Amino acid sequence: MYFESHAHLDDKRFREDREELLGLLPSFGIDYVVNVGCDVKSSKQSIRLAERYDYIFASVGIHPHELYDMSSQTIEELRRLSQHKKVVAIGEIGLDYYYDTHPRELQQFWFRQQLRLAESVNKPVIIHSRDASQETFDIMSASNVRKGVIHCYSGSAPMAVEYTKMGFYIGIGGVVTFPNAKKMVEVVDAIPLEKILIETDSPYLAPAPNRGKRNDPRNLEYIVTKIAEIKNISPENVANITSKNAQNLFF
Repeated sequence: MYFESHAHLDDKRFREDREELLGLLPSFGIDYVVNVGCDVKSSKQSIRLAERYDYIFASVGIHPHELYDMSSQTIEELRRLSQHKKVVAIGEIGLDYYYDTHPRELQQFWFRQQLRLAESVNKPVIIHSRDASQETFDIMSASNVRKGVIHCYSGSAPMAVEYTKMGFYIGIGGVVTFPNAKKMVEVVDAIPLEKILIETDSPYLAPAPNRGKRNDPRNLEYIVTKIAEIKNISPENVANITSKNAQNLFF
């Protein structure tokens, strides 16, 4: 029923009850989960989770906050990890200017290098962009990559439309349920449902009514309900179509 396109179930906040939660998720209608790597360690942890649970798949990549030891050897390690049969994407990769943890030029360089990696291994990308909408769009436009999702999308509705024209999906998460989420409502309204993926970004960004709590994939229903309200269709249609979208992208 639900395809969770972006979660971090390897996060330490799941340490105490991870096994119990992962055993329960299928009973809540969670058919698939992509557990997303942020560095080499979490990429390997994602693969280990995917090996243990049939419904979990993995992505491998270096988040723009995690560039401390980034090198050409890191790219080759990601290339090796990407060959695992349950790795379905390169990500999350991109730009984050909110904290400016690393110089912007450095972020842009390694973003481009990981896009080239995705192209060479023929994998879709999972893109992180925070306070860097135009720079991310420009780099994506200039690349040859045309398969992927703009995760936790925070840009404008017109830019979202342009991304979909390029072939990308837009990741919609808990923010769309917030009372002040006017821009996200406009995004969902502007793009076809066939270009939307649903995600929780667990353990972050829990939707209303659980805002501020630890997030997990069981909260997808709130995101689906809000999208259904915006699109004036049934939640079942939203769940089914977004699941097909994610399967088309990742499988």
